[in-house]
Amino acid sequence: MTESAPTSRAERAARSIVRRLRSAGYQALYAGGCVRDRLLGIEPGDYDVATDAEPEAVQELFRRTVPVGASFGVVIVVEDEVPVEVARFRADDEYLDGRHPVAVRPATPQEDAQRRDFTINGMFIDPESGEVFDYVEGRTDLRAGIVRAIGDAEERFAEDHLRMIRAVRFAARLGFEIEAATRSAIERNASKIQTVALERVGDEIVRILTEGGARSGFELLDATGLLAEVLPEVAAMRGVEQTPDYHPEGDVFEHTMRLLAGLDELPPDRRDEALALGALLHDVSKGECSARKGDRITFYGHTEIGAERAVAICQRLRRSRSVWQEVEYLVRNHLRHVSASEMRKSTLRRFLSEEHIDNLLALARLDALASNGDLTSYRFCKEQLETIGAEQMRPPPILRGRDLIDLGWQPGPQLGRILEAVETRQLEGEITNREQAVEWVEREYGAAKP
Repeated sequence: MTESAPTSRAERAARSIVRRLRSAGYQALYAGGCVRDRLLGIEPGDYDVATDAEPEAVQELFRRTVPVGASFGVVIVVEDEVPVEVARFRADDEYLDGRHPVAVRPATPQEDAQRRDFTINGMFIDPESGEVFDYVEGRTDLRAGIVRAIGDAEERFAEDHLRMIRAVRFAARLGFEIEAATRSAIERNASKIQTVALERVGDEIVRILTEGGARSGFELLDATGLLAEVLPEVAAMRGVEQTPDYHPEGDVFEHTMRLLAGLDELPPDRRDEALALGALLHDVSKGECSARKGDRITFYGHTEIGAERAVAICQRLRRSRSVWQEVEYLVRNHLRHVSASEMRKSTLRRFLSEEHIDNLLALARLDALASNGDLTSYRFCKEQLETIGAEQMRPPPILRGRDLIDLGWQPGPQLGRILEAVETRQLEGEITNREQAVEWVEREYGAAKP
């Protein structure tokens, strides 16, 4: 069959690289996940190219290259500003560190396929003819909806323990089952995930949360024993009871799983890392804050303590500062919208103009739908935003620090307190112009003027 023309910038870059390698006399095929996705009718986000060219030859052929793993035959080629991984067909010697082989050697495509992780990721495709090279029965497993380790699962996981979480991610994202022997190997070796660099684990956790199938992914992590190893705080949510009136769905673990299922209903560009982690961790401290008050179960302080726990978890998983700061905000404030209708106008406007309010309200909606379904407070906040408009929630200040200095005030803490008081009255609608603001300041603070 003849392959169609490239449909994305990423594929155009990869196709250009393949053609140049072939024009120089080398073999070149698409490899790995992009082949899997194309066979499933999914547009790949990126493309990998496998070739028999040595890394030095690749670097000579292309102007912009990055030798990220030249000793393992891997070079990043930047084509039209798109990075494409170009790897030599290789066979690996034994792995001693749970990630890298001691040495590699040039190999055939058939041998290269045998050292890859799962059958569905072990295929190659010719981008010009569309011919698929499948030496591991990957197409059979794709049709059956199975994630199966290539060869002996114990050996594949010993080579890189992160593959255990990757198996879960692929199964969750694609709606597949993990083949029985592969799953048994994960269950037996779950504790070995502790040897993997935390940043790599964190990256996989985020991808499970954001690529689709977050609930099934975390239920699989739990069932295989991986969750208790990488996120014991989430595993500990199981069995933490909640008051049925507010949470008819069950314990905190079930509530959180339902909330994760709601992430899949969001457009892909709305499942950002901070919102996803906020969804996972919003109730992370309920177990330690649980107490009974008559027939009710209370969780006083769980938002504040939970925010601290969430930051510690995000830092442990090597998430960026901007991410853990937003997650801290989301967890700490995820119930604040409940009192929005009782807030003063100025307080409400400040609240609804906060930097991460969109994600906070998205979390509030998911939280409600995963419990008793009461969206009253969420809708009130959304209606206020729509009625007033985000840009008018916090309009430009009528008075600034320079204005007060020009009026004879000295810089210092009092200046900030005055400006905040003026802003409050502006947001309440009591002051609408500069003259009123100056008059109010002179009346309220003139006697204390330096």
